[in-house]
Amino acid sequence: DEGTMGIIINRPHELSLGTLLSQMNIEAASDSIKTTPLYDGGPVTPEHGFVLHRPLGDWEVTLPTSDEVGLTASKDIIEAIARNEGPEEYLIALGYAGWSAGQLEQEILDNSWLAGPANHSIIFNTPTEERWATAAALLGVDDITLLSTDTGHA
Repeated sequence: DEGTMGIIINRPHELSLGTLLSQMNIEAASDSIKTTPLYDGGPVTPEHGFVLHRPLGDWEVTLPTSDEVGLTASKDIIEAIARNEGPEEYLIALGYAGWSAGQLEQEILDNSWLAGPANHSIIFNTPTEERWATAAALLGVDDITLLSTDTGHA
């Protein structure tokens, strides 16, 4: 096992897609594309972009994360988005979060994470500031401030 990677989807980045496109010398088809927010996907390789998208499509470097959602790290998807020919739904992040082999599994066992299935509606359709609480609510947690990593015995 080589480890695990994840993309943070609720931490907006200071840059917009317009700035990224300008740095890559890619022309945007419209001003609305330029204002698309980017996300701080995590501390590992923040100079690299990752696109979570739906549908999977046919991009150069795509890792399917589910039957409907893919993670692409190739320039062709950014160019297509700039031309307004990209996937129907997408989230662009700079960097990713990474764990060594077995590290994330141990953190889950230590109750450091509230784990649940991926939900494309949260990724693509839920306002950024509501994503964490919405994901927790799907698992039956209505007040995330009440969560604790401490465990007890009855």
